[in-house]
Amino acid sequence: MEEKNTKRTIGYLGAVSIGIGGMVGGGIFAVLGEAVSLAHGASVIAFLLAGIVALFTAYSYAKLSVQFQTKGGTVSFIDEAFGHNLLSGSVNFMLWLSYLVTISLYAVAFSSYAKALFINDASFWIDHLFISMAIILPLIINLISASFVSCSETIIVIIKMILLIVIIIASISFVDVGRLSPTKWDDSFSIVVAGMIIFVAYEGFELIANAAEDIKNPTKNLPRAFYTSVLVVIVLYILIAVITVGTVEESQLLEAKDYALAIAAEPALGAVGFTLVSVAALLATFSAINASIYGNGRLGYILAIEGELPKVFRKERDTIPTMSILITTFFSLILANSIDLSQIAIIGSASFLLIFFIVNVGALCLYKEIMANRLILIFGCVISFVALTTLLIHTFLNDTQAIVIFFAFIVLSVVFELLYGRLVRKHIFNRPL
Repeated sequence: MEEKNTKRTIGYLGAVSIGIGGMVGGGIFAVLGEAVSLAHGASVIAFLLAGIVALFTAYSYAKLSVQFQTKGGTVSFIDEAFGHNLLSGSVNFMLWLSYLVTISLYAVAFSSYAKALFINDASFWIDHLFISMAIILPLIINLISASFVSCSETIIVIIKMILLIVIIIASISFVDVGRLSPTKWDDSFSIVVAGMIIFVAYEGFELIANAAEDIKNPTKNLPRAFYTSVLVVIVLYILIAVITVGTVEESQLLEAKDYALAIAAEPALGAVGFTLVSVAALLATFSAINASIYGNGRLGYILAIEGELPKVFRKERDTIPTMSILITTFFSLILANSIDLSQIAIIGSASFLLIFFIVNVGALCLYKEIMANRLILIFGCVISFVALTTLLIHTFLNDTQAIVIFFAFIVLSVVFELLYGRLVRKHIFNRPL
């Protein structure tokens, strides 16, 4: 594909930073305890399995990004593959809803670390106060200064990475390999489920696609950036899992499941380690909320411009999509204050697994146009479908409320697209499903 943008400013390392920054956000701080509670000594395997699903999906994104270089990213890929119809409209709305879930996930994680660090108070009101603060403060920042959001992200990504590397290096000698042995593993199904629940910690790699128009030498750098960022994060998460499971008794981790990484830093660095990780978690989750409100606000704006969301999402002030940001924040506050961390992680991972499965299918439909290996795409479709199915089966058997909320999201997306498409746009059946 010819480069339409002659002022490309992002090189290979910059693109990799976008991918790593998107993945190593608040997710790892939020879901680490969930992995341990399900996979136990096999948490390392759970992170690896989730990473494999992400890697094969990254292949689809890499091929699609080279061919369709646009800020629309996932939205554009789905439209290219399926046209503007019921499926694409529903999935695009589902994507917007999924980012509401990730904002909620980060806000609940922020509250967990804030309580552990400052007051150790588990009261209902304190919990919801921190959750709400974690969303309202980034809202104010987004409404006042969009430039501050992007400038702060780079600094916080560097701080997070340095801190995590320090924790890994300091703790490696404290690892008891016996805690990682197969005798400490749960059954295979539980390990796979654990990997899929924590999949939300990997979903941020797709942000590279949104920057495709600004990346230099995209034919070469886009694929390399996708694969490098996912592989680096897989290694990082595996090392974090080794440190967490290998240095702390499982009973302690499960007792402090919502802030497990802070507990894992104590054997090597004591109370200082706990404080450092907690501060990093607060920074990471806060910045992830900040960036997600920024990104989802603009996603809603783009969808409104394309006619897939109501015109109210298009209202802006000084190039800031104010109404889209306010609507994003409003619904995030409702979700974050009404669903617990485990359910949010399940719903978030299931939502992105569904979307990524559809993107993989879309890439398969376009495999000739994007010059992709058909067998790799087929495997990507199969592995993402199996991952989603496994997670849904487990959730159906163990958490009926979470599965009801997830399917309610799907029904809401389809009903919204049917009604809005038929009554307002009147062109959703452009191309047969």
